[in-house]
Amino acid sequence: MVSVTARKHVPDLKRLQRTCDTNYMALMKLLPRAAHVGESLSVGISEGVLFVLRVLDTAPYTWQVSIEQCSPELPAFMRMKVRVRLYHDVRMAEVCASQQIFALRPSYHYPNENMHHPNEKEQVNLFLAEWLRCCLHHGFSTVKQV
Repeated sequence: MVSVTARKHVPDLKRLQRTCDTNYMALMKLLPRAAHVGESLSVGISEGVLFVLRVLDTAPYTWQVSIEQCSPELPAFMRMKVRVRLYHDVRMAEVCASQQIFALRPSYHYPNENMHHPNEKEQVNLFLAEWLRCCLHHGFSTVKQV
């Protein structure tokens, strides 16, 4: 009988940092320069696909923003919902929470009880990058909400 030991996933930090840099630049194109807590704006991709970006917290060097998909025809578990922390001093934005994961770890052993991928944090940050690219290229409106 051969024993196979699973190696722990080691995140590619350079790639993750590049993704976070790109996400920061794209988010700053959508968000106002001087955001205030509670401020939000809507981004439409198509007639039935609308996203709301909401500023949750501001500090001198960080902001925390939520991004939620508002598509009533989709069940809640299928709608995109992420929380992003923007670090203004290093110009990076990383996903801190995604869907029902309230605190993303750098890596997960696999298999695990919740069936998270070994590189879950990298994947959700890459997903945010794709989403932001889509918004910047195909978004038909950004409406500031009060």
